Amino acid sequence: MVIQHRYKSPSGKVQQAQQLENLYAKCPLFRARNPSILSSRQRLPPRWKPANCRKYTLPSANVKCRACADSRFSSTSPSKHSHKPNNEENFLSERTMLQIHGGKRLEGEVKVSGAKNAALAIQAGCLLCEQPMVLHNVPDLVDVANMGEVLQSVGASVERDGHDSNSLVLNCSELTSSSPSLESVVKLRASFLVIGPLLARNGETSVPLPGGCAIGARPVNLHIRGLEALGAKVEVKDGVVHATVGPEGTLRGSRVYLEYPSVGATETVIMAAVVAEGETVIENVAQEPEIVDLANFLVSVGARIRGAGTKVITIQGVRSLHGGEYTVIPDRVEAGTLLVSAAITYSNLWLSSIVPAHLTSIVTKLEETGCQIKFKDDNRLELIPPPELLSTDIRTLPYPGFPTDMQAQFMALLTVAKGPSVVQETVFEGRMAHALELQQMGARLSVAESTAFLEGIQEDHGGLQGASVAGSDLRGTAALVLAGLAAEGITKVQGLQHLDRGYDKLDQKLRSIGASVERISMDNAKD
Repeated sequence: MVIQHRYKSPSGKVQQAQQLENLYAKCPLFRARNPSILSSRQRLPPRWKPANCRKYTLPSANVKCRACADSRFSSTSPSKHSHKPNNEENFLSERTMLQIHGGKRLEGEVKVSGAKNAALAIQAGCLLCEQPMVLHNVPDLVDVANMGEVLQSVGASVERDGHDSNSLVLNCSELTSSSPSLESVVKLRASFLVIGPLLARNGETSVPLPGGCAIGARPVNLHIRGLEALGAKVEVKDGVVHATVGPEGTLRGSRVYLEYPSVGATETVIMAAVVAEGETVIENVAQEPEIVDLANFLVSVGARIRGAGTKVITIQGVRSLHGGEYTVIPDRVEAGTLLVSAAITYSNLWLSSIVPAHLTSIVTKLEETGCQIKFKDDNRLELIPPPELLSTDIRTLPYPGFPTDMQAQFMALLTVAKGPSVVQETVFEGRMAHALELQQMGARLSVAESTAFLEGIQEDHGGLQGASVAGSDLRGTAALVLAGLAAEGITKVQGLQHLDRGYDKLDQKLRSIGASVERISMDNAKD
């Protein structure tokens, strides 16, 4: 196992990364930061921050370096390499892990939280509203809080309802800036969605290129081309996207064709077009439920949109949008993750607060593994596990195809299915880092570019074994938690800063249905 990059160590010497082979094998956190061997596009190893870095403050002594869990880098000299981010909540997530005692059967009912990806887009859309807005069924997530910081940096007021913790109160009536702060934008990928609303409302904006999970290039060129089709002038300089409206002083409706049905680009163009002058027709758009939810929200505050959920969306621009109340749809990915938790542990489980039509591709694949899914009423279902899980093949596609955000969870499931399976990722490159961690737990699989080949359960090979592993992105970390539920023995999962970005108290929900899952401090954890 060889990592081909050079890096600068805490002592300042340039070393070959081959010297860290033993560390790579022993340290799950280091593997999570360096998933490059499973990616067609290599990533750099950890970058050590200097002691005077403005974005970091030094923690107290005797704190292990977060960039590498190897004890020889413990902070005997913390000024050289131990750093604590200003984001205290994210730092605490990085310093905790989930300890899972596998083999427990689950039983009961779980209510699914609001959809993260819908909530983030709708938060951005609130920038178009000139009156206060109340959003219901908003999950309590790090990403939702980070998007709130993005809105606050341009003068919006964002706070949780004191009477309902799942409701968010936003007031974007008096924006003070058209450019969100760099510190808030770099925390999440969805922050770039504010470019459309800010440009449409203020006539100009400057938005830094965003952060988020490292799961592929995910370029913003489709967003930019869509805005340019509406008459905007866009320039990318020094990592910041500068956009202004044309000489008419407003965006103008037009025909927009997206080369790829990108969810983010579709959302950006929709939000920019709702207050543009004239009619906009957007072709080859994303059809995800989150797109429909954003359109329904905008219609509820005065927009005129037709065709959401189809390949062509037509928008008649209006002068302005008012405020009101809106309820976010349930999270189909959280629902799918919980369904896999039941299947992988051979458990009966009920889910409530779901939209059956949003789960079609997920349910179809679960049925191919032998599971039975019974829908009750309009928003409940029951999963009944089979005597033996069967193998199946997965190929991710834009909606209504199988969602890329469920690829990792199904890979975990198929490691304990009978027979071989193939999992192909076609939406994002570099989204196979969890495969290496599953191998640490005894899974028999191999990866070639963006395709994983799984052997599953064979006569000479049993199930998963508990191990210390680490997630490097949101869904990959969830997959390791699911694998831990099925594994024999104890599994310790690091990388909770990723998990907490997209799952509303997943560990608590799993405990409520019988899983042995505990969040513990990494500093106090015993091998």
